[in-house]
Amino acid sequence: MTDLAPLPIEQRVEAAIGRLSPAELRVARFVVEQKEAVLLSSAAEIAARAGTSDATVVRTARSLGFDGLPQLREALLADLTGTTTPGSRMRRTLDVVGNDAAGALQHVLAIHREATEALAGPAFQRPFAHAVEILAAARRRHVFGIGPSGSLAEYAALQFSRIGLPSEALAATGIGLADRLLRVAEGDALILIAYAPIYREVAVTLDVAERHRVPVLLVSDSLGPFVRERVAAILPVPRGRADHLSMHAGTMLLIEALVVALAARDRERALAGLETLGALRGEIDKLWLRRGPKRTP
Repeated sequence: MTDLAPLPIEQRVEAAIGRLSPAELRVARFVVEQKEAVLLSSAAEIAARAGTSDATVVRTARSLGFDGLPQLREALLADLTGTTTPGSRMRRTLDVVGNDAAGALQHVLAIHREATEALAGPAFQRPFAHAVEILAAARRRHVFGIGPSGSLAEYAALQFSRIGLPSEALAATGIGLADRLLRVAEGDALILIAYAPIYREVAVTLDVAERHRVPVLLVSDSLGPFVRERVAAILPVPRGRADHLSMHAGTMLLIEALVVALAARDRERALAGLETLGALRGEIDKLWLRRGPKRTP
């Protein structure tokens, strides 16, 4: 087996440039610039995006010192998770942006445009429609997320519940998660917002879902290849550029698209749920009704 010294992918590409064909060089550039996409895509999908053949993708992996595409993916995962910290990712982002406020704004907007384009693409439509079907049919929905993703999980569960779809957030860490997992049961559905590597909370949550035959919808730009056989659908939402600050607007867009799609499936239930919410607000705050239908949080 090829010796795999822990060299970053960028250094491997730089060392191999002289022996790469033009087609292999296109693949190598794609690997460096779109690490998450390579983790999630087949050889044929990578080839289509790099403008070459799947055989060339495999040859490129070997030219970079790997036995094949699976081993290349392992190295990419190490690059993305094993050698980066929040501080190092922010440092790389700041190196690109500099200290210009307008430049920072344009940089972030450009990243979110890329995320929006990914969600709008035809490849995303099938898993999205499948996710809507699963969530609509479930008795109860659970949304897993930790850290920044925990806030998104809480938001998703809140919005689903408002339109008449009982939902809960699995946003606790450590043993605190156990109390929430007690409520997962057959007939439910689970949205898992998580990223590689597979940490303990994710592993146990997947085990509980399998035990109760609960379908899992994975929202991730890196975990898919490692749990593909354990989930019902993968929604590959980009979080920005490799090794840079992770950004979550794409996940928020997905959540709000799911809310609207689920409300459209049962319009009467959704509107009744929101009417009930308004009535309860009025009971709590008698002045709320007098203020009129102003936009409220």
